[in-house]
Amino acid sequence: MFPLFGILESKTVASTYFKDFHLLLTGVICLATSIEKWNLHKRIALRMVMLVGVNPGWLMLGFMFSAAFLSMWLSNTSTAAMVMPIVEAVAQQIINAEAEVDAMQIGASGGINNEALELDENITEIDKDSVTVKHVNGYSKSSETTWDTEKNVAMVNFKNGVCTAHEKETEQVMDNIYEVIYNQHEKEIEQVESASENRYRCKKDHMMCKAMCLCIAYSSTIGGLTTITGTSTNLIFAEQFNSRYPKSSEINFGTWFVLCIPITVILLLLSWVWLQWLFLGFNFTEMFKCGKERTEREKASAKVILDEYKKLGRFSYQETVTLILFILMALLWFTRDPGFFPGWSSLFPEYSGFATDSTAALLLGLLFFVIPAHPFKRKIEGKITSVEYVPLITWKEFQACMPWDIAILVGGGFALAKGCEDSGLSMWIGTKMSPLGSLPIWIVVLISCIIVTSVTEVASNPATITIFLPILAPLAEAIEVNPLYILIPTTLCTSFAFLLPVANPPNAIVYSYGHLQVMDMVKAGLGINILGVLVVMLAISTWAIPMFNLQTYPSWAPIISPNTTVIP
Repeated sequence: MFPLFGILESKTVASTYFKDFHLLLTGVICLATSIEKWNLHKRIALRMVMLVGVNPGWLMLGFMFSAAFLSMWLSNTSTAAMVMPIVEAVAQQIINAEAEVDAMQIGASGGINNEALELDENITEIDKDSVTVKHVNGYSKSSETTWDTEKNVAMVNFKNGVCTAHEKETEQVMDNIYEVIYNQHEKEIEQVESASENRYRCKKDHMMCKAMCLCIAYSSTIGGLTTITGTSTNLIFAEQFNSRYPKSSEINFGTWFVLCIPITVILLLLSWVWLQWLFLGFNFTEMFKCGKERTEREKASAKVILDEYKKLGRFSYQETVTLILFILMALLWFTRDPGFFPGWSSLFPEYSGFATDSTAALLLGLLFFVIPAHPFKRKIEGKITSVEYVPLITWKEFQACMPWDIAILVGGGFALAKGCEDSGLSMWIGTKMSPLGSLPIWIVVLISCIIVTSVTEVASNPATITIFLPILAPLAEAIEVNPLYILIPTTLCTSFAFLLPVANPPNAIVYSYGHLQVMDMVKAGLGINILGVLVVMLAISTWAIPMFNLQTYPSWAPIISPNTTVIP
């Protein structure tokens, strides 16, 4: 609509739909496609879980850090979809192991192993004048029947197939014995059928499944905060910020990582404690016990994880190459322009600003289409031996993983921001918001965080950040506050969509497993939302200030006078 109303030319609008962001996204998706295709993500997740142990509490923490680490490089949707089947298998194995232990304990106390079945040993206990027959019943008190020695002889002869004068009485006694056995067996069958109909043995098992599902949903989202490429909202912010403030060099992969890694770690630990307390009860003594024998629940968890890891086999050639390219890409991102020492981009001073994070991503991303997946595999046809060439990933596989809808949505957001800037709407909004400068800056930041956290529960994260960035940037300029002071916490809070299943793809994935109700997610998500906003406010008020010099208005930001006349 912009060209039709004379706001922007068509070529200008079209150029916003394919920017540096899209090339960076392309390189990241190439990496993610290879990681998922060759199961490197599964190996990393299982290995990290094996390192923390198999106590249910520590198991949750292991899954959370595994999902968060994967989410730094993959999309939160892919991370949740990959980790949840492993979590579900572990949870079901724990429930089954506990059921077996309970069955063994009941059997040891006389509840299942019925001594009445052992007729040769327990039918009679001969005394001088009488015989006592014990009917062992695990569900009621034991009953005793006595009769004299002659009847006892009749009973023994009956067992040997010899009829005596007391045959009828003996038959009646045996009928009583078998009736007790039959009734008890029927009760046991009913209990087994009832247990199979119910998904959980007890409320504790149900709570454990809820906690494990939610820990994956939340950690998959929290981990994406750590890197610029971890979530689309971070990428949108970086692109719009660099477009609006081209002279700024504060935001890059390295500085963002240093800022957000403490936020991620603190929020993961707090979320873990919150979920433990809400669903399982945080038992400090049991969590930190040392040197004690593992329970059946822990043994079952360890067995499932070890079995899943063994299924992967040895580290393959494809996984090795993918891991090497993954490490190289991360190193190139970190060392391009870290800020606290000269990066590799400084090797080309005459081309300052030419190399960006998308340069490294696209360069290494293309290698996935070039490096052969089976370099040592040969196809023998008669006497001719030829190399069968297959790349690590194919274009078809890449297309299946590439989120084209996000790319188009983000392009629309860039076009909207460009239209607001060129038409003067951003400046007009800024002048109208200048009275907010009388409020303390931390209150302005807190209000912005609360608003975007609320909106992102009912709107997609990319849409939310696309709407608010063109509004908040002029606000910061109007009140002469470093734009990063408002834009960084707002960007981070845009990812805090934890309340509803529809608020975030990871939420929908874990909800589909059937362990959770909407109210469970609301109760748990409300606590995580509050913790997230508080941790972000802590970060922006402490270590972020010296990192980005937030207390001074930067030279790369324009100055808007309240008396400026703007014609939209």
